[in-house]
Amino acid sequence: MNTPFYIARRYLFAKKSTNAINIISAISAIGVFVGSAALIIILSVFNGFEEVVLKMFNTITPEIAISPIQGKTFDPNTAYFNELRKSKEVHSFTEVLSENALLRYNDKQSVGLVKGVSTDYLKNTSLDSITIDGEFKLENRSQNYVVIGSAIQTFLMVNTTDPFNPLQFFSPKKKSNHGGSINPADDFTVLSIPVSGVFEVQQDFDNVAVVPLRFARKLLEEPVKISSIEINLNRGVDVDKFKAAIEEQIGNEFEIKDRIQQNKVLYNILGSEKWAVYIILTFILIIAIFNIIGSLTMLVIDKLKDIAILSSLGAGKALIKRIFLFEGMMITMAGCISGLIVGFIFCLLQQKFGWIKMSQDNLVITNAYPVALKWKDFLLVFLTVSIFSFMASALSSNLSVKKINHLNQDL
Repeated sequence: MNTPFYIARRYLFAKKSTNAINIISAISAIGVFVGSAALIIILSVFNGFEEVVLKMFNTITPEIAISPIQGKTFDPNTAYFNELRKSKEVHSFTEVLSENALLRYNDKQSVGLVKGVSTDYLKNTSLDSITIDGEFKLENRSQNYVVIGSAIQTFLMVNTTDPFNPLQFFSPKKKSNHGGSINPADDFTVLSIPVSGVFEVQQDFDNVAVVPLRFARKLLEEPVKISSIEINLNRGVDVDKFKAAIEEQIGNEFEIKDRIQQNKVLYNILGSEKWAVYIILTFILIIAIFNIIGSLTMLVIDKLKDIAILSSLGAGKALIKRIFLFEGMMITMAGCISGLIVGFIFCLLQQKFGWIKMSQDNLVITNAYPVALKWKDFLLVFLTVSIFSFMASALSSNLSVKKINHLNQDL
């Protein structure tokens, strides 16, 4: 039998001579309980937001993006790219030609990014999830369509239901194709295309107009070259291994990025925000944990007779110290485990019923606060409470050793 643990357990449930000890112990346990539950709930909510945001970004962001290191465009008609296009691991191989252009609708105009994409782009069936108006359609028989970001629609006040008022694109003509002209309009390639839909992801993406590749080639006067290649892989294919194989074959002429590298700032922000909240809530939790020092200090004073008896029976200082160390750990860990259980149950209920809402008018994501449970967060909270609980209990248990020294001096 573990004697210190047994005595500590008896002290935990035994009635104290001073009721204040019970009150302070209960307050300490409740503080740890609330702090642990709040910490796991907040971390799970951040996980939920992270999943929602990344899901939207991943809808528009390919798993692999290939672009030239030097220059804006390159010729995709090489033996390697043609072989890569036919690979069984590749789900979609999208050629992209993009450049800024002037967009005009009625009497309003704005600069936006024109993104011409090949037909494989529409293999991404989740594009409908980010479409907030109309449909994500680029071609219908011989007719071309454009899908614009919400920022462009808001600024130009585009009406997707008006088939008689297309969106106009203006792009400077290449110098080799024309000479000086009195009319400035002759220096631009002007094309019109009807709007089929509007999508919304984030500000950086919402200023984009997605058009068929053949339309972009005509507008930008680029018959062969492209700006980048976007690749999505079949399920089960290891992205890192596939990326490493491309890097080995292509060499140093191209830049190959996975989703994390394409949205590096986003991933950094999501990670830093979560850790910032964790640190803030941990400080609050530490304050609750260190309340145990007051509880154990009073308990040591209350159990002076027991300490004297144990000392006279031959109990060493280390044994008595462990008694109060276990006592403090039991109080705080009881609050921690209870808090984790309650937090877990609350997160499950929020996932199923969505009781707590963010707003009533949210078209992009669900109204209910998203929640995602990760076992690493539970382990993190448990270890955090354990470490600081041990520190607080160790400080308090040292008082029992000092009391033994005073008792021995008195004897």
